[in-house]
Amino acid sequence: MSHILAPQTPRAPARRRFLKSAGFLSLSFAIPLVDVHSQANPPRLPGDLQQHRQLRAWIRILSADKAVQLLVGKVELGQGILTAVVQLCADELDVDMARVQVVSGDTDRVPNEGVTAGSFSMPNCATAVRQAAAEVRAILLELAAPRLGQGAAGLKVVDGVIQGSQAQVSYWDLVLGQALEREASGLAKPKPASEHRYIGRPIGRLDLPDKVLGRPVFVQEQRPAGMVFGQVVRPPTYGASLQALATAPIERMPGVIKVIKNGSFLGVVARREAQAQAAAQALAQACRWTVPERLPGTQAMPAWLEATKPDRVIETHKKPRSNGAAVVRTVDATYYRPYQMHGSIGTSAALATLGADGVLRVQTHSQSVFETREAIAKMLSMPLAKVRLQHVQGSGCYGHNMADDAAADAALLAVAVPGLPVRLQYSREQEHLWEPYGSAMVIKPQASLDAQGNIQDWKMTLWSTPHGTRPGGEPGNLLSALYLDKPFAQPKPVNGGAPNFAADRNAVALYDFPGQEVLTNFITEMPLRVSSTRGLGAYANVFAIESFMDELAHLSQADPVEYRLRHMRDERAREAINRAAEAFGWSSWRKAPGRGRGMAFAKYKNIAGYCAVALEVEVHRQNGRIRVLRAVASADSGHIVNPDGVSNQIEGGLIQSLSWTLKEEVQMNSTQVLSSDWNSYPILTFSEVPPVEVVLIDRPGMPFLGTGEASQGPTGAALANAVFDAIGVRMRRLPLTPDRVLEALKA
Repeated sequence: MSHILAPQTPRAPARRRFLKSAGFLSLSFAIPLVDVHSQANPPRLPGDLQQHRQLRAWIRILSADKAVQLLVGKVELGQGILTAVVQLCADELDVDMARVQVVSGDTDRVPNEGVTAGSFSMPNCATAVRQAAAEVRAILLELAAPRLGQGAAGLKVVDGVIQGSQAQVSYWDLVLGQALEREASGLAKPKPASEHRYIGRPIGRLDLPDKVLGRPVFVQEQRPAGMVFGQVVRPPTYGASLQALATAPIERMPGVIKVIKNGSFLGVVARREAQAQAAAQALAQACRWTVPERLPGTQAMPAWLEATKPDRVIETHKKPRSNGAAVVRTVDATYYRPYQMHGSIGTSAALATLGADGVLRVQTHSQSVFETREAIAKMLSMPLAKVRLQHVQGSGCYGHNMADDAAADAALLAVAVPGLPVRLQYSREQEHLWEPYGSAMVIKPQASLDAQGNIQDWKMTLWSTPHGTRPGGEPGNLLSALYLDKPFAQPKPVNGGAPNFAADRNAVALYDFPGQEVLTNFITEMPLRVSSTRGLGAYANVFAIESFMDELAHLSQADPVEYRLRHMRDERAREAINRAAEAFGWSSWRKAPGRGRGMAFAKYKNIAGYCAVALEVEVHRQNGRIRVLRAVASADSGHIVNPDGVSNQIEGGLIQSLSWTLKEEVQMNSTQVLSSDWNSYPILTFSEVPPVEVVLIDRPGMPFLGTGEASQGPTGAALANAVFDAIGVRMRRLPLTPDRVLEALKA
């Protein structure tokens, strides 16, 4: 359930802050617009248009089909981005949405927009598409004007047909196929909100009908002619090395085409999937490995983080207090987030073929097709031009799961059997044990208070292993590249700086504290493989900040909502908090035995979408179970292109965050990960999902703000705050399992 609320006071547009990209188009006439090449200082272009300025890189007018081809480097992960950019393109070009054909994530055809991540698709891709479409429309109007015998300003466009006072001409009549490279000028003005036909409407996602009807759209479902099946055999644990293996018996097994051994990398290709699986099992049983013992174990992980020497101590933020009231009390706390999985319900897969032309084609659900293409080319010592990645939708994760590893493994197998399409899909055990997890984190906030409970000084110190080991063009971040006969070294991880950050994402509280300091202990040693998981460090940092704010409110005998507003100057943040509280019924809520309410807020990365979450929970003191009764979230994502898409992102993020907060923790002993299936790594079930209400705050004319990760942090904190309100016990270690609730009650 969602509804849109208008903002109180619209602000002046500031979209230029978010802009940058590219394009180019096929036309047959001279263009009378200003030539940007003659400008000494061409204007900065919106979003990813800044890097890819040729209009034809983004939009093609297809005369034969009477259609518009839209090319984008961002990919569909279930976030609805392709629907949103089609809405923008159709509105700016004045064509029916059905005429817009999208090509996405094909490294041979689309502009390189980098990784689809960080809630940057709307700020960077959508703004580029809007500007490119506006420019193409302006060019087409200028082309039509002499043919229609009147100025472009007096012309009207209806579904690609340009209408004059006496005659009309279509886009498809104007464009005859001659290539014209034309850079965007930045001079065309996108339409005002009052002229939008599609933007702002809850258009159903374009990718859903095929999925609902069960058509084979996922990479896991592809079955090209002549396809064969690949399987890989992993070591028993991190750091293990292969000591002995006899492959001859496996090579003689039914259907086996090839056994591939390259160092400690093992794989098999067979005619049928069952044959490949049987051969892989036999291969695993025939191996002898050396297994190191060097993991800290699940319970010892927080202590390990604090005891391990960081590679860097980063002063993420420092604002010394120059004035303020006298301090009467100092409070501190410690919070912990464990390793967590992406937990994609479908395991990662890929299809790869080494063609007769020497080109390796890989179909993958990777979020980083360009970077993974480069990494695979280096791993195989192939020219970059001979490797092509094509994004095909698959099991998503909003981060870096094993999609890139599957692409690399399929490629390793495909080059061993040229001409055969090789399909590879991991088992559940392989996915659980080897995916790059979300990093464990220890976070210690400290606050000094005056006599009224107002925060004077705020200091937060955090310890974290990395949050980014995506391929990034480097083979060493592909799992199997570490085990080859000539292994690639894993690049030393780095922590992203402002404003995106990584371990310290959202560690700088948006509240107006007189003094604030944030220190990040960045630990590059990795007991477990880790990489980008939805929100990176934001989930844990917001959990700590908003839980601690709740603790301080209760210590000060203040209402948690009022306490937040007392320390918040950002008007949009205040409105998000107030709208969530109003929709929840905060002021009229009445406490019942075992029930509690909680509130939390964050502006994702302090540059993206605003989100406040209020939850009501019931906690059973006898068994420690937490049941979420209902959830309300408010979201301010700037100018909303698709209300249904924004609502879905907030709701989906909220549900995933409930799962993290209630259940999810990777278990390990001293040698290996123990969470190998859904029993050892449970996630939220459908019956446990509460009713969710989403209040959308639309701001027409304002910049698009990323939404996909906005609700992760506030949800976790709101849940912990509601549990405290219900039973009077503060839970600071995630997840909030029944056993931990019972332990806390006993303590």
